[in-house]
Amino acid sequence: MIIDTHVHIGKSLEFDLREDDVLYSMERYGIDFSLVSNIESAELDHNGRLLAGGVSQNDSFRKVLAFAQRCPERIGVMPWMKLRSEKPDAAFIRLLEENRHLVYGIKLHPFHSRVAPDDPRVEPVYELARAYHLPVVSHTGGCEEARSVHLYNAAIAHPDIDFVMVHMDLGTDNSEATALLGEADNLYGDTTWVPVRSTRKAIDRWGSGKILFGSDNPIDGPDTYLHNRTGDRSLYQEYFNELRAVVSPQDYDNIMYRNAARLFGIRIY
Repeated sequence: MIIDTHVHIGKSLEFDLREDDVLYSMERYGIDFSLVSNIESAELDHNGRLLAGGVSQNDSFRKVLAFAQRCPERIGVMPWMKLRSEKPDAAFIRLLEENRHLVYGIKLHPFHSRVAPDDPRVEPVYELARAYHLPVVSHTGGCEEARSVHLYNAAIAHPDIDFVMVHMDLGTDNSEATALLGEADNLYGDTTWVPVRSTRKAIDRWGSGKILFGSDNPIDGPDTYLHNRTGDRSLYQEYFNELRAVVSPQDYDNIMYRNAARLFGIRIY
């Protein structure tokens, strides 16, 4: 079984991530369940400039909810929060309450908001996470606000909420994020664009209970799990194949689905 905890839909920046590509890739590469957020909640571009013409946080949420409503046995929702420009309002909370069975967590993207997870502006999101018992999943890497230490600070300040460091500091050797994993019981990492060697170091240091499989699918197209945009073999092929040979069966299952099922409350069939 495989649960992918980091999947997207939506059209923003240079990306057009289609629901049909998500479903195709899940079927083609044996993914049993995907947790999905909508990239249309991105507030800033890669250079920190305001994006024009974006959808509201609530409309972004509605779009991913509609996807999950089509196939609730395979798709779960993680609404992407607009940390800079919006707060969860009454309409957002109503959407959450009416569809709580489809919502498994809350997504932050400090890089595309330039708001750090330990910024006071994020507190309304944490109040929501606490009230509805939802883990908080956050991009890490690429700018100061997105450094893993800021998510660590949020985890320490909110010990009753679980936090996941997506990418474990994208574009680095992952050493800072790996070190932080053991400093907070409620802090986890995911494998999105994380080399297998870094994941193995995290397992050796802290055990396999701290890492969840994630991919950014379908960021490189419908065959993201197979190859990148230039046609080179995807690193996720290493997770599907080589990793299995160098860790115990229990560790492999923990990373690929058991940790996610436990953390997000996903039913395993």
